Amino acid sequence: REKKVTLCRINNYFCVSLQGGVNDEVTLTAYITIALLEIPLPVTHSVVRNTLFCLETAADQKENHVYTKALLAYAFALAGKMDKRKTLLDSLEKEAVKEDGSVHWQRPGKEPEIDLPYYRYRAPSAEVEMTAYVLLAYLTSQPAPSQEELSFASRIAKWISGQQNPNGGFSSTQ
Repeated sequence: REKKVTLCRINNYFCVSLQGGVNDEVTLTAYITIALLEIPLPVTHSVVRNTLFCLETAADQKENHVYTKALLAYAFALAGKMDKRKTLLDSLEKEAVKEDGSVHWQRPGKEPEIDLPYYRYRAPSAEVEMTAYVLLAYLTSQPAPSQEELSFASRIAKWISGQQNPNGGFSSTQ
């Protein structure tokens, strides 16, 4: 089966050195779009407009990884595209791991956690990051998040706070 690859270029530059844990063009484009919108460049800026067009096309693909969906949801929230944001958040909610009053996301095919006495499992950085991006997408709503969204977001924040190391930091590539 032939796989369709979406290549998103920003002014014909594609910086591979910024990828970190990213493994495809759509995810990197989402990172860059988020950075541009947080500057903040307006959504009417030609570069932002072009990246959002690319991301809207990519968001319709069913094969998107949960990490990519999290980034897309936050990018669309920043851009004020609340319908796209909601669609992605609804999809992400179906993939969420809900336990002990908290919510988080994990990579597909992940090994189960080892339950050992005196050992506190901490999630890998990619899981902390994607869960944090989902939290940002929930909290970045125009005009404001609903009470239901805030309630769900508090369950996400509970999980994230449980991932802190003894020094108060997190495992992250960001």
